[in-house]
Amino acid sequence: MKTMVIVAHPDLKVSRVNRAFMQEIHNHANIDVRDLYNIYPDWNIYVEKEQQLLLSYDRIVFQFPFYWYSCPPLLKKWFDDVLTHGWAFGPEGDHLKGKEFMLATTTGGTEQSYQAGGDNWFTISELFRPIQSTITRCNGTYLPAFVTYNTTHGTDAYFVHEAKRYAEYIQTSSSLLVH
Repeated sequence: MKTMVIVAHPDLKVSRVNRAFMQEIHNHANIDVRDLYNIYPDWNIYVEKEQQLLLSYDRIVFQFPFYWYSCPPLLKKWFDDVLTHGWAFGPEGDHLKGKEFMLATTTGGTEQSYQAGGDNWFTISELFRPIQSTITRCNGTYLPAFVTYNTTHGTDAYFVHEAKRYAEYIQTSSSLLVH
């Protein structure tokens, strides 16, 4: 299975956990990584190239820090620009059919804070619904997300452990499918 990880972190140099994730997945020859903020510092997304890349992979992982209950703005722009009507959805918009998509995110909050009645009021899965709906609207298969919680208080050892768990998780089989 060919896997592409699209990393969307506005300041990867200061992120201990997302950097650890990238360092780990670079050790896996079957995973290709694209750093959106590095590739598109001017925010001018090369739509046709991104669409062609999507066609080349079986599984696409969106890796980003979760803040303000969403993804970073460049990833949102990427969704808006790349997942176009007539290509990703709508009439003849079936190019992503059969592709698997997964979210991989990090958050400073604890797992308990992302539960009904917790500090954030909703589960992380509930907060991911807009992105999940986007993926399914585009005929993609949405797989369960990978989440690393409590990054604000995490140690380097914790981040290395999570990075290894992350690399293993995104390479697992389609048995992860959400029905």
